[in-house]
Amino acid sequence: MKPVLGVIDYTIIIAVLLITLYFGLRYARNQNSTQSYFAAKGRVPAWAIGMSLLATLISSVTFLGYPGEGYSNNWILLVQGLMVPIVLLGAIWFIVPLYRKVIGLSTYEYFEKRFGTVARYYSSIAFVLRQFSGMGTVFFLLAVALSNMTGGNTFAIIIVTGLIIIAVNLMGGIEAVIWLDVFQGFMLFASGIVCLVVLLFSIKGGPAEIWNVASAGGRTGFGPYDLNFTKLTFIVMAINGMFYAIQKYGTDQTVVQRYLTAKTDKAAIRASLLGISLTVPVWTLFMFIGTCLFVYYKQHPLPGSVNPNGVFPYFIITQLPTGVVGFILSAMISAAICSLSADLNSLAAVGVEDYYKKISPNRPDKQYLKGGRIMVVVSGLLSMGIGMLYTSIGNEGVLGVVFTLYAIFSGGIVGIFLLGLFSARANRQGINIAIIVCVIFTAYAFLTSTPVGTGESKTLLLDLGKYNFTHHKLMLGVYSHLVVIVVGYVASLFFPKPVLDKNLLYSGWRENSRQEKLEAEQV
Repeated sequence: MKPVLGVIDYTIIIAVLLITLYFGLRYARNQNSTQSYFAAKGRVPAWAIGMSLLATLISSVTFLGYPGEGYSNNWILLVQGLMVPIVLLGAIWFIVPLYRKVIGLSTYEYFEKRFGTVARYYSSIAFVLRQFSGMGTVFFLLAVALSNMTGGNTFAIIIVTGLIIIAVNLMGGIEAVIWLDVFQGFMLFASGIVCLVVLLFSIKGGPAEIWNVASAGGRTGFGPYDLNFTKLTFIVMAINGMFYAIQKYGTDQTVVQRYLTAKTDKAAIRASLLGISLTVPVWTLFMFIGTCLFVYYKQHPLPGSVNPNGVFPYFIITQLPTGVVGFILSAMISAAICSLSADLNSLAAVGVEDYYKKISPNRPDKQYLKGGRIMVVVSGLLSMGIGMLYTSIGNEGVLGVVFTLYAIFSGGIVGIFLLGLFSARANRQGINIAIIVCVIFTAYAFLTSTPVGTGESKTLLLDLGKYNFTHHKLMLGVYSHLVVIVVGYVASLFFPKPVLDKNLLYSGWRENSRQEKLEAEQV
């Protein structure tokens, strides 16, 4: 791909980067405590938090990964996202007020209050591993795309982007991150719609031709639909998507932290509903762009050197006019910056609440704030290093890899969360046993299903013959949650029933809701 960016394009990109730094400076004066730095003390309106939730889940993985999948496959990987509103529209009403009532800042404080320190640190470590793997992927995708489109060095792109992200977090905290998310959200929508409109008018035959060619090429639908857990099927993605929805919106610090920034429970719920309602259309938009790209390059043959993840950047750089290219690249960069900024802030929040305050309790808040900023820098540098590692070894089908890593690092977290919410009988001892069994199961499944080597010399990390784990890796995450639910509940029966704060349970939320309703009617 020959870089053809003009002066206007570079001017737009530099302007967006300067705006990004402005957000950090704009809110720097408010960051004088850990609560302000990590939770904004209720200064952010619900609609902005909703846009921030959208931007938190939308990154370079969406901007580049979804078009790449839409170009090379059908829409099966979109099924996971489609399950989000189905699951959460029935659950967000009690998840949000529960967290706002029982935790200070860290999501995993709930796990400790419900099941003790082992559950807290197990879930916290799993979150950290997921975040670093995901952040490295975002850096990788952004660096490869921009390198192909501008001719820049991939390592230099990662370094510059990473330093800007660290600077924004150091100065402005979560408040700057949220308002930057709002700015990025509008850019993302606009850039996606521009690209889609250009594609629709560039394809001979219009929407009817897109459907016909895409259908003939196997780029429509969500199949295969057979009941087979050994390969990627609709049922595998649907089941995985249900657990993904609960894990992301019920146990992920980057999302739960947004609930805490709202002024009231109702505002937090409105923000969540807005974020949920916007996320699926954005995922769908970029997946459909990939489908259109497949049809477009059937009519205009693509150079053989362009891989699926590079098709969308190639189209942008070769088919869009100067200025528009700069705007879309800016949206791509902004998407990465916003997602990574949210991740950094959340990692630092977990580092302070789950580790620093435990190791060094009763210190002045300013010391914890300083520690949080140090963690932002360290986490940012580590993520940049992981991104550089990815660019060195290369990677294909990034979206599938991200989903697989997410499944592996799930580690039964949803199982712990669901038992905590719905079972008053589940206790600390039972969950600790379940965690041990889950770790053993995850290690077994990963080792007996992961090949190493090349060509005919490929072997499994651990070959147990007919006892190997043969199901699709996305099911590994599902099974880990089920293992924790079953083992955790059964093991709990051998130990005394715990004495619980009713606010930690779904039944407690229902009781409080009924009481509030009765009091309102009496007034």
